Order: sequence, then C-alpha cells, then structure tokens
Amino acid sequence: QVQLVESGGGLVQAGGSLRLSCAASGRTFSRYTMAWFRQAPGKEREFVAVIRSRGSSTYYADSVKGRFTISRDNAKNTVYLQMNTLKPEDTAVYYCAADPEGRVIGPQWGYWGQGTQVTVSS
Repeated sequence: QVQLVESGGGLVQAGGSLRLSCAASGRTFSRYTMAWFRQAPGKEREFVAVIRSRGSSTYYADSVKGRFTISRDNAKNTVYLQMNTLKPEDTAVYYCAADPEGRVIGPQWGYWGQGTQVTVSS
C-alpha cells in the first residue's frame, strides 16, 4: 500500500509562486510513476504533470506548460510541483498520484493524496 501526503498549498497573488510537495511511502519509490492533478470547484479533476521513475522524462498539460515544473527526490521519497507565474485559473485542490508499477504507457493512478488547496487571487 502506498500513502501520499501533499503540502505547500496556500494563498498567493497572481504572478506569484508556490512549491507543492508530496511525500510518499514505499521502499521502491524510485520505481513509481508520479503525477499531479487538480480539481476546481464544480469541475472534473484534470491532469497537470507527470514524471517517470527515472526522473528524466516529464509531461505537462498545455495549461501549465512553461510555468510549472515537476521534479522528484528519490532519496526523500518526495515529488514536487514548482508553480510559477500563477494565474487565478490555477486555483484548485492539487492532488498527487502514484503508479507503483512505474508504467509509462497507460499508468494506473491507484493511489492518491488528500490534496492541498491552492488559491490565486487577482
């Protein structure tokens, strides 16, 4: 079983920055595919970013490309989401997710954190 705990959310002005962290359990964290999703009130959860187990390959939603950076520190069992140039439309609850099998094609996000709130004011 994998447990994920997000932190780092908060209130920030448009144009500002935040860094989210997701601490994961598991002795084989370095093998996990990890991702960030977000969900705004009244909207479906949407994909934000993903990082492969080796950390050398990442992919981003078009809405955040060039502004957000996903990274990981396998020694700390932690994945990060650096969010720059934040916009009001980035306001959402942000969740991290894990595929412990490290799948690249068709990852199965079987494990989720409880989420951390990010609010961007205009």
